[in-house]
Order: sequence, then structure tokens, then C-alpha cells
Amino acid sequence: MYLEAKETARLYKLLSDKLGNDTTEAMFKYIDNKTERAVEATIKTLATKDDLAQVKLDLSNKIGDSVKWMFIFWIGQVGATMAILLLFLKK
Repeated sequence: MYLEAKETARLYKLLSDKLGNDTTEAMFKYIDNKTERAVEATIKTLATKDDLAQVKLDLSNKIGDSVKWMFIFWIGQVGATMAILLLFLKK
């Protein structure tokens, strides 16, 4: 952190010598605002523990529903196969 502040101060001095204090101040404010908005946007997209728990709950519900419907499908398939076998065995 110390080096970062020292480098920022050095950069500010170099730019203010070339561009003037007003322009350098405006440029630093612009960079600070832009960085702050980027950080805020990133924070809004991060998932919280509650978000992750909700996703896990939703996935477990969907998996349970899928398994239920797979069993219903399998039972129907077994029933249809048995019916076809019985038809062939009767002939």
C-alpha cells in the first residue's frame, strides 16, 4: 500500500508539471470515479451465500423431479414391453 501511494504521488507530480494542476486533478477524479463504478458493478454480480444456497435448493428440487419422471417413464416402458411380449407369446 505504501508503494502504491508513493507511486501515485510521483505520477501526480509528473503530470501536474506537464498538464497543470487542474487537468491532473480532473484526470485523477475521472480515474477514481471510473474505478469505483467498476468495483461496484463487480460487487453487484458476485454471488452471496444465500444465492448459492438458493441455487443448490433449486437444483436438488429439479433433480428430484427428474428422477421421479424417469421412474414413471421406466414403469411405462416396462409395461409397454410386457404387453408386447404377451401379445407375441399368445400367437
